[in-house]
Amino acid sequence: MNRAPLIDPVDPPHTSPDRPDRGLAPAVSVMAAVFLAFLMIGMAMPVLPLHVHDVLGFGPFVVGLVAGGQFLASLLSRLWAGRLTDTRGPKRAMILGLIAGALGGGCYLASLVFLATPVWSVALLLVGRTLLGGAESLIITSGMLWGLALVAADRSAKVIAWVGMAMFAAMAVGAPIGSAIYEHFAFAGIAVASTIIPLAALTVIMPLRALIPATAPKGNVRTVLSAVLLPGLGFALSGVTFGSMTAFLTLYFSVEGWAHGALAFSLFAVALIVARIVGGHLPDRHGGARVAGICLFGQAAGLLVIATAPSATVAMLGAVIAGAGFSLVFPSLGLEAVRRAPAANRGMAMGLYNAFLDLTLGLGSPALGLLAGQAGLGSVFLASAVAAIVAVPIAWRLLPRGGRPLL
Repeated sequence: MNRAPLIDPVDPPHTSPDRPDRGLAPAVSVMAAVFLAFLMIGMAMPVLPLHVHDVLGFGPFVVGLVAGGQFLASLLSRLWAGRLTDTRGPKRAMILGLIAGALGGGCYLASLVFLATPVWSVALLLVGRTLLGGAESLIITSGMLWGLALVAADRSAKVIAWVGMAMFAAMAVGAPIGSAIYEHFAFAGIAVASTIIPLAALTVIMPLRALIPATAPKGNVRTVLSAVLLPGLGFALSGVTFGSMTAFLTLYFSVEGWAHGALAFSLFAVALIVARIVGGHLPDRHGGARVAGICLFGQAAGLLVIATAPSATVAMLGAVIAGAGFSLVFPSLGLEAVRRAPAANRGMAMGLYNAFLDLTLGLGSPALGLLAGQAGLGSVFLASAVAAIVAVPIAWRLLPRGGRPLL
């Protein structure tokens, strides 16, 4: 197998003979693999809550538990995924992630055998979500580090944004596709697609040249965690939005009697993608902390619109605003995390950084489900808006000393 050294993704020099300055072109195949992997995840997102609620007959808490199970598994696997990516290279980590994703789809299929006994069916769904959580952790961590290693250092935030955009583009496309499949083939169609698509993604990355570290890094977890702590906390608070949108937006539309809940989620994801296309360069140019702080205000405004919306149209407008605001928080704070971490341990840094979101979603989604059961589904989006506002002082704290004000 041909292997190239894993080049430091942030520190100078900005270009090298192994990494010519060709924009984002060298990372396109990696982004394609990430897109396919998350297409499978995106297809299930709008319909899994409906399947658990309408077919299996469980309430909002179990809906949140099933949705959050994937994120909790991601949390538990992030450190291992980061270390594996640092020491064995991103290609091997992504291959393992795609295999785990296919096995998760197989658990979706197996759950259909027990529809007459919903507890067993949900248990198998939880196993599948656990496997998918590990798959997500491996795929996004390896995809980020692989992209950073292939592209010039002064485009670090843009790489983080675009690899993340491949993830959200897959979700935007996957949501209506998943809804259409669910309408015609029920959850069985989703289960079959969830098994096949990760295997298709393997065909994209298998021909790619593997990248391995020149020397095996010796990571100190405490040092890396200290570097990513503040950016991670800000991302965790911002990420409450992602939990509310993925687990409860389509259900919110259904309970309110509004049509096109899957379209609302797609609009959220499309707004996120467009904002990254237009503004993906801003964190590199103006600093991650400043861009994140401004975007958090927009994110909160969109969530407030959803929480108080009198109609589906207004709620969709809120989803667009929230998506545009949420868009650059991830790469902006991610850039701050990567810059603070030791150069040899940036795979671990990205893993730990993403783990903060997993913690929010793994614990927060069931908590949001309990809140919804007590105060209605609108309260979920109000709570998410409050969390985004609480994250603003963290972005302020990350500003360079003597730098310009946040706004």
